[in-house]
Amino acid sequence: MTDSVLPFTGERFTPECVREIAYEHWHRYAFARMLAPGRRVLDAACGEGYGSALLAGVGADVLGVDIDAVAIDHARSRYGGTPGLQFEQADATRLDHLADASFDLVVSFETLEHVEAQEHLLDGFARLLRPEGLLLISTPDRRNYSELAGEINPHHVRELYRDEFEAFLAPRFTHVRLYAQKLLFQSALWAMDDLGGSTQAVTATDTGLQPGLTYPPMYYLAVCARDSQTLAALPALSLYGDASESVYADYRDEVRRNRAAAAHIAHLEAELARLRALGEP
Repeated sequence: MTDSVLPFTGERFTPECVREIAYEHWHRYAFARMLAPGRRVLDAACGEGYGSALLAGVGADVLGVDIDAVAIDHARSRYGGTPGLQFEQADATRLDHLADASFDLVVSFETLEHVEAQEHLLDGFARLLRPEGLLLISTPDRRNYSELAGEINPHHVRELYRDEFEAFLAPRFTHVRLYAQKLLFQSALWAMDDLGGSTQAVTATDTGLQPGLTYPPMYYLAVCARDSQTLAALPALSLYGDASESVYADYRDEVRRNRAAAAHIAHLEAELARLRALGEP
């Protein structure tokens, strides 16, 4: 295992990225990790390999595949010493060489929007899963990610609206639990007695307090199965953060800089007004 770094190009996440993008990507794999213990896992379009390595810490064995030879060489170099973990160069839409019903868990995060053959991608995942298996697949919400933001990701071939995403999944998986994902600024209360209990969420809106998290999703993460019981134990809410609070720390630093700049501007304006009052040019 080496400490080599794969350059960040904007097309795939690397673990050297920080703050918002890191929260989004690590959270998906952290969510998948709770479902991976003892399972044979396929990480389709694994990219740099960090997520496959995280899953390998609990999975029975993990196969990471990616179409990019450079990414796979890097993943083998950086994570090759991880027990039960293998990497293979392969197109996620063309996995015909893998046996039917050979995986308990398939994860494919932020892949769907990058490929033309979206139907074939999902057909392949359905074929590879055992009857009691799970598929975790994520994709950005087209309206909130692109249309409202006014920015187009040049690496995305086709983004989907929620109804289109669900329509893709429905013919292949009779049971789907859809999660919304978005970075939020929240106040958190958690029980410190560790006795369990239900979850409460409240959102302040223009019309008052509303139950739940009533935000427009930035991404969707679907957990797909053929058996409803497989989804029964899934949490209603999953939270992810880093102990250093990197996003919040960056926000506080930005506020400090803005306040310092505003104070400096106010000082300059006051000095300018003083000089003008003295009749100085």
